[in-house]
Amino acid sequence: MAGKKERQRKLAAQRYQRQQVRRAERAKRWRLVSIIVGACVVVAGVATVSVLALGGGSKPAAASSSTPSPKTSSASPSSAQTVAEPAKHCTYTSNPPAARKVGTPPAKPNYKAKYKATIKTNRGTVVIDLLNSKATCTVNSFVYLAMQKYFNNTDCHRLTTAGIYVLQCGDPTGTGTGGPGYKFANENLTGAKYSTGTVAMANSGPGTNGSQFFLVYRDSLTLPANYTPFGTISSGLGIIQNVAKAGTSNGSSDGHPKKKVVIESVKITKT
Repeated sequence: MAGKKERQRKLAAQRYQRQQVRRAERAKRWRLVSIIVGACVVVAGVATVSVLALGGGSKPAAASSSTPSPKTSSASPSSAQTVAEPAKHCTYTSNPPAARKVGTPPAKPNYKAKYKATIKTNRGTVVIDLLNSKATCTVNSFVYLAMQKYFNNTDCHRLTTAGIYVLQCGDPTGTGTGGPGYKFANENLTGAKYSTGTVAMANSGPGTNGSQFFLVYRDSLTLPANYTPFGTISSGLGIIQNVAKAGTSNGSSDGHPKKKVVIESVKITKT
């Protein structure tokens, strides 16, 4: 029986990966369409459509936009890990359009700090201990976005209840395609495991992290080490698990949560 369940989990994870690839391909097509439309209406100053396929602008394997896949990619997890931690310099590359214009995080992170994020939602409060010493540039970005109120009044747009067990958030558009207008490299992938309480970045491939992240509410150990773990839930896990129990709005194992989750605010404190 255990072997059958394991095969079912692996098959579900594989289906999820295929879905992520298809979503990433659709995002690329839409980006091309956006560029063409933008060129045609440049005089009117019309902005192009944002498409950050998640994991990062997308679902994770667990996410996003940076995608829990949470959307994701099949690339080697070590290929985008380029700096020793804690990082003392971060590179954020332009990746327009931005779902909300907030600029770019500072290149020099406070790598010695210890941070805690308190996420207030309509369902309750979730507290996350950020792993600044292991994913410095990722935490630097998350802290920056939180302080810019980027996450305020945004929906957690994706819930996955089979194969992997994640709630994906961080896209102000609520579509799974929105990002902050920049991207950055993966971190902390060596030996990465997505156990209960892990918080990681969603993405659509190496170096495509943006603002989307996912929260693991149940062990998702079949998820490949392609998503930067940058925090652990220290309080409020039960809130997410209760949302997961209600399932998705479409009745499938992957979709918008039936119980809508809105991030009202994110407060960062140094501990």
